[in-house]
Amino acid sequence: MWQLGTLRDALGQLDALHEQWLATRDSLPADAKPGSEVFDDALAEYHGEAWSYLDDWATHGHVIREIHTAAAQPARSTPSPSPTAVAAPVRTTPVRR
Repeated sequence: MWQLGTLRDALGQLDALHEQWLATRDSLPADAKPGSEVFDDALAEYHGEAWSYLDDWATHGHVIREIHTAAAQPARSTPSPSPTAVAAPVRTTPVRR
C-alpha cells in the first residue's frame, strides 16, 4: 500500500519539524512566551510547515485502522470443496429384456 509510505514519510518530516521547533523555541529570548509576538510568529511558522504532513495523515491515516482490523480477524481458511452429486447418465436407447 502506497499510503503507508506516504504516512511514514510524513511522520519523518513531522519529527524533523518538531526538532526544529524545539531548537527555535530554545533560541528565543527568555521573555518570549506564548502570547508574545516573537513566540507566536515562530509557532505559526512551525504550524504552517507541518500542515501538509498533517493533511497526509488526515487523508491516509485510515489505512492503519484497516490494517489493524484485518489483522485482528481470525484467519479465513478456504472452505473444502463439498462433494457434488453426479447425476446418473440418461439412457437414450431402449433397453432389451
